[in-house]
Amino acid sequence: MTMMIGMIEKAIVLIPARYESTRFPGKPLALIDDKPMVQHVYERSLIADGVEDVIVATDNKWIVEAVEAFGGNVQMTSPDHRSGTERVAEVASRIDADIVINVQGDEPLIDPRAIGQALTPLLKDPTIEMSTLKSAINDRSEASNPNVVKVVTDLSGFALYFSRAAIPFFRDSLHPGYTGTNRVFKHIGLYVYRNPFLQRFAQMEPTPLEKEESLEQLRALENGYRIMVVETEYTSPSVDTPEDLKRVKKILYEKGDSDKN
Repeated sequence: MTMMIGMIEKAIVLIPARYESTRFPGKPLALIDDKPMVQHVYERSLIADGVEDVIVATDNKWIVEAVEAFGGNVQMTSPDHRSGTERVAEVASRIDADIVINVQGDEPLIDPRAIGQALTPLLKDPTIEMSTLKSAINDRSEASNPNVVKVVTDLSGFALYFSRAAIPFFRDSLHPGYTGTNRVFKHIGLYVYRNPFLQRFAQMEPTPLEKEESLEQLRALENGYRIMVVETEYTSPSVDTPEDLKRVKKILYEKGDSDKN
């Protein structure tokens, strides 16, 4: 178990898994080395430091059957949720957990160490209610890609803003001789919440900037809550399309983690 200032804190991973997807229907059940993608996420999450349990949250019976087939924990949720966060909050509301880690079900290469990194601030500081991750952008094209969410933080590591735009803007980049030494960070969509805060957050109405950027985490900032952002070297891709799945399989093949079928 994990310790924090004399108290025992129970941290669990919840994986929201939705079958319906515009770009990739049935994505959680897509096979990678004869295992459904959700199983890869589950098994990697289970070995993260500080995690006591992993549960898949879904409204689909096929996903329930797949998780039960590999011996995983799964709970059914309402089909009416607007987001994965609401799905996670429903399951978290009926289980014994102090801290909830939302790991996306489309991250089959999630690094267990990154989960531990995101969890650490809440274990060390009882005033922190939410945390997430960032990773340095090394490819300049990612900085201008609206599908890559960027984040800027204050000097203590708390988020100032998340955006699909290239932030911050480096004025010196307009000058001859600019070397591009300043770093831009992309947001890694893994979230850690204290359970009571998660329940409040899931009940909040979408906010103006959240709707403009289509970034749910802005709801917390717009309501005056702080989000600790931890830097990590983890940069593995998520799977949004069948082409992304092929890329993940190639990465596993090249790393020697695949059976190469």
